[in-house]
Amino acid sequence: MGSAVSTWGATYSVVKRGQLRSVLIAVSVVLCFTGTPMAVGSADPLPTPQNDPFYTPPSGWSSEAPGTILNSRPVKVASLGPQAQDADAWQLLYRTTDTAGQPMATVTTVLRPRTGHVKGLISYQVAEDASAPQCAPSFVLRQGAPDKYDSSLDLVQIDQMLSSGHVISVPDWEGPLGAVFSPKQPGYAVLDGVRAAEGFTPLGLSGIDTPVAVTGYSGGAIGTGWVAQVQPAYAPEIRLVGVAMGGWTVPVGPYLESLDSGPFSGFLPSLLPGMMRADPRLAAVFNKYLTPAGQALMAAGDSKCVAPNVAQHAFLRMDDYLTIPFSQLFEQVQASFADVDFGNVVPTAPLFLYNAVHDEILDIAPADQAVAQWCAAGAQITYTRDQLSEHVSLAITATPAVLRWIDDRLAGQAAPTGCSTRTVPSMSLGGA
Repeated sequence: MGSAVSTWGATYSVVKRGQLRSVLIAVSVVLCFTGTPMAVGSADPLPTPQNDPFYTPPSGWSSEAPGTILNSRPVKVASLGPQAQDADAWQLLYRTTDTAGQPMATVTTVLRPRTGHVKGLISYQVAEDASAPQCAPSFVLRQGAPDKYDSSLDLVQIDQMLSSGHVISVPDWEGPLGAVFSPKQPGYAVLDGVRAAEGFTPLGLSGIDTPVAVTGYSGGAIGTGWVAQVQPAYAPEIRLVGVAMGGWTVPVGPYLESLDSGPFSGFLPSLLPGMMRADPRLAAVFNKYLTPAGQALMAAGDSKCVAPNVAQHAFLRMDDYLTIPFSQLFEQVQASFADVDFGNVVPTAPLFLYNAVHDEILDIAPADQAVAQWCAAGAQITYTRDQLSEHVSLAITATPAVLRWIDDRLAGQAAPTGCSTRTVPSMSLGGA
């Protein structure tokens, strides 16, 4: 694993020359990772979630309490090498709650180191960034599943967390609708995955006394950020000791609109179908103005994971698929996009936030502003701005600093009080 990470870092630093080349390498890295067989194929192909009975909850499930385990099974999780991850792993189907407050069922993949005493629980939210059910981490991370998205980055994180002696929960936090941007539901799904893990005896956790940290990068920061927002009211019994997230931005609407016609415009057909399923208001507006070609674009995007969508649809112009300008359509869905932004609730758990100053996908200015607002309202934040990394590289270079911070919180060390913001050359050099 170490050599793979070193090779990736060296390659990225060599080719990072100018905006266009950084865009090309970011796309190339995604394609490289997804095109490389990181998992060994099984004799029989794994059924996708839409064809796997495990994902169907049993009769009467909706009356169960949030976090109740509805089904479980042992699984093998892939690693960066040809062998499965050196950990005991299971999948838990559990009851959670959707945006409207109605019962919902989703799955988390839980892993426990095979040796040693477990120190705590980390819920890791992957950057799925897709609407298709076969892109969910519970499917993609299994040994023998086709590598449909940039799972190698996730395998690096999971391996490092396991080596630190923690139990890991990797929830399908987008839920069965595949909605990346949905109000509150991502946080509910993560927290109920934690509840399920705490109640699953083979993991050896201490129930509600278990110290819990949550973390996610890029798209995974969406689910992680919602945890910080909803945990005090939704799951106050969970002992949430830290929230770490990077590569994030708010508000969502302007960010999505900024993707149009750019090198990362392929995120739009990857993300919008799930959002439309989760929000009838959004679906009504898009369906009113999408041309037949636009409908076909959304259907095709809904069948693929993020890497092929981004590779196929670079510099896509949504105006070519709508009967009105994309900017005018966005004016009609402002309420939907306002709902998916993190709310006004000030997080009570300590936060570790980090972004790349020269991120080629996200503008750091809105994140800077959000940090300032949360700090003014009394949040406890350690914020690091990385000057040398870009969006993809920061996911790797920040890992040691992020996990050190998480390890300290799970070990019972108090987070720094108040707020601090630092700009460092690189988090890989020890800057946190």
